[in-house]
Amino acid sequence: MKSKVDTQTRDWPELRLVGGSGRCSGRVEVLHRGAWGTVCDDLWDLNEAEVVCRQLGCGRAVSALGKAHFGPGSGDIFLDNLQCAGAERYLGQCAHSGWSEHNCGHHEDAGVICSGSLSSPRRSPPTCLRTTLLGFRLRLVGGSGQCSGRVEVLHRGAWGTVCDDLWDLNEAEVVCRQLGCGRAVSALGKAHFGPGSGDIFLDNLQCAGAEHYLGQCAHSGWSEHNCGHHEDAGVICSGSLPSLGLQFQMLWLKTLRNFASQVEFFNQPSIHLLILLSANP
Repeated sequence: MKSKVDTQTRDWPELRLVGGSGRCSGRVEVLHRGAWGTVCDDLWDLNEAEVVCRQLGCGRAVSALGKAHFGPGSGDIFLDNLQCAGAERYLGQCAHSGWSEHNCGHHEDAGVICSGSLSSPRRSPPTCLRTTLLGFRLRLVGGSGQCSGRVEVLHRGAWGTVCDDLWDLNEAEVVCRQLGCGRAVSALGKAHFGPGSGDIFLDNLQCAGAEHYLGQCAHSGWSEHNCGHHEDAGVICSGSLPSLGLQFQMLWLKTLRNFASQVEFFNQPSIHLLILLSANP
């Protein structure tokens, strides 16, 4: 199917976001011929999310979510294979497969989180355990302090772990930010801090790295995984490094990352021993 672009203003659809924490986050729905319908998540990424947030006056795109992250819609799926450059003012300026031309189900409904949905920054309480706007808390277990360890999330009254599939510095950055632990130094897998117990709650987490809370990132669904606890994910945040002053600490962090990119064995115990010794002079 040849991609189509709506070129007249009257054809640019009205948008709304449904199922989120406010008008600036949720499942993307478009108004077409008097009815609201959804958008399929095929090719859906931050470019399309940026245009949605701009059109709605909701600031910048924080996350582009798929797999009906905000719940499945109903009725028609109006748009599929949307392709935006990211600079468009209206979603109707982006190429797509054609109205109602798709191969999707509502389990693939696309969603966004825009910066306008986030509350104004406030001073964080002095703890690395936070309640998120999206419903769960985090903690780090088994590390040298509260800013390094195995990642665990609280869900329905129980603590569980996160699988290391697709786990990298983007996800680690969000964990460290949510916990008030500075920047991510390392994203660790293979139960580096020891295997957890109980449920594995999250798998295939995909963050852009700019999110404020881990709950804003796409994932496979609660308790949907193909992992064992030997794959539990962990992080080391810069908050676990010595208090050497902000400027020197950021230089230290940059040096560690540059060194890691050159020697290709950042996840080896010898490198982390260097970091942990620095955190405990």
